[in-house]
Amino acid sequence: MKKTRILHVSTAHPATDPRLANRVIPSLTADYELIALLPALPKTAGPANARTIWLPYAQRLPIRLLLAHPLVLFYALWLRPSLLHIYDPELLPVARLIQWLLAIPVMYEVHENLYRKLDQKTRLQGPWLVRQFLRFDAMAQRHFHLIFTEHGYLDTYKNLRYSPVIVYNYPELAFLDTFRRPYAPNAVAPEFFYIGLISFERAFDTLVAALAQLKSQVSTFTVHLFGRRTFSDAVMTQLPGFDTVRSNLRFYGYTRQADALPKAAHATAGLALLKPVGDYPESYPTKLFEYMALGLPVITANFPLYQAIVDKYRCGFCVDTTDADQIAQALQYMIKHPDEARAMGARGRLAIETEYNWESEARKLRTLYKTVLAAHLANKV
Repeated sequence: MKKTRILHVSTAHPATDPRLANRVIPSLTADYELIALLPALPKTAGPANARTIWLPYAQRLPIRLLLAHPLVLFYALWLRPSLLHIYDPELLPVARLIQWLLAIPVMYEVHENLYRKLDQKTRLQGPWLVRQFLRFDAMAQRHFHLIFTEHGYLDTYKNLRYSPVIVYNYPELAFLDTFRRPYAPNAVAPEFFYIGLISFERAFDTLVAALAQLKSQVSTFTVHLFGRRTFSDAVMTQLPGFDTVRSNLRFYGYTRQADALPKAAHATAGLALLKPVGDYPESYPTKLFEYMALGLPVITANFPLYQAIVDKYRCGFCVDTTDADQIAQALQYMIKHPDEARAMGARGRLAIETEYNWESEARKLRTLYKTVLAAHLANKV
């Protein structure tokens, strides 16, 4: 029996984005003919069991609009899918055009509550682009099926035509288990692991100050930092304490998970430090669950949303991410109490196995697809 053709499109998320490549797309390929239009990266394989068509890759939005978006329209009209699934707000106009031309449903997956960051976006991208986002986002609420990655978005999106579905970004254990090792921290030269955007909003400045304190107690340690930096070397070198810990920091840049996760094998703890800005207090950091899945104890922010998990399962510490003293104390405790850190990691892993895993979310996604496609087919008859 011929499968229903589905088109997934991202022009901003890298092809190695874990949610797209390891969770959402592979969860649907058994039931649908899935084609993914994704930004091209050198030597990158597409999501498993999906046909991948590469789009031009560019960091700047104007270039993407000129080069990639016309191709999205071309491929959609050529492939004629039964449903379009998009991941980026910049795709809203072309998705609406495709919907009008092909008369198909569109799913819009919201990964970031931009309404919580409008002041920042206005400064960085200008008021005109912000106005366009507001215009097209309102259009999406009237015409598209929305998927949220966090329940906090429900406080912002209240006038939707279709009931939204929350599909949390919980970890996919089959993928992460290939990198999971028995907890074996480096007792001689402790290591800490971080993967994600490296920014001051994600407390890198506070972390540096905390590490400078740690160095007075532990002279040899390493912090593995995987992700794109949002600040220059010149700014970084001016941070208080940076000169003290410069030799302890390892920057790898943006790295796909399969290449980064082996560095967690001997880590003492995983770091997920976010400051109370934007939508961070109401959004789970995916890395928190990934560390727990690997059996690592976690050090994260003391937001109530995070504390509800970390305190319940006693799998790490929640700290004030603007307070270097608290972070330093948590780091020192993990180093000095390896048995308790191991127990924290084990409890975190149990939480993932029993509650915070991708399979429960994949079922929601597959149910949504069946419901939307069935309703669309009924309306055509």
